[in-house]
Amino acid sequence: MNALKFTVASALLVVGSSHAAGTLSVTREVTIDSTPATVWKLVGNFNALDVWHPAVKKSELTGAGTKVGTRRLLTLAEGKQVIIEQLTAYDAAKTSYSYTIVNSPLPVVNYKGTISLNTTSDGKTLLKWTSSFEAPSGADDASATRAVETLYESGLAKLVNNFARQ
Repeated sequence: MNALKFTVASALLVVGSSHAAGTLSVTREVTIDSTPATVWKLVGNFNALDVWHPAVKKSELTGAGTKVGTRRLLTLAEGKQVIIEQLTAYDAAKTSYSYTIVNSPLPVVNYKGTISLNTTSDGKTLLKWTSSFEAPSGADDASATRAVETLYESGLAKLVNNFARQ
């Protein structure tokens, strides 16, 4: 999975503001060698993306941590680009939260994402990261989709590695 390292510069396109043609989606699932309660302590913290995602250098909150409407400002690894995301739903009991991208250098518009955890039959965690979005004018669907896939794959690979039992 190391080959899936996320290089922000390779996945970004200049994004203009316009209406896109259709809705795209990406879903990735991984099994993590730990309980959902333990994984949720990290993943469920809306301000911890910089701890578990290699593309994020810094995460800052504006608002209350798990209150709908809270925003996180994610400074990307090279320190020059920022993604602003807003929490749209948070349910600790169901180990799930949803968010939208408010502003981003990624080639996507109308992005809505959800991260959820479930218990596997052997007590491990099944983490599912899913989203829907559109490619902006000037970007093709394949580029937009690949940017999101690469982002998910690099973050999930690090999570799996972080919880791997030696």
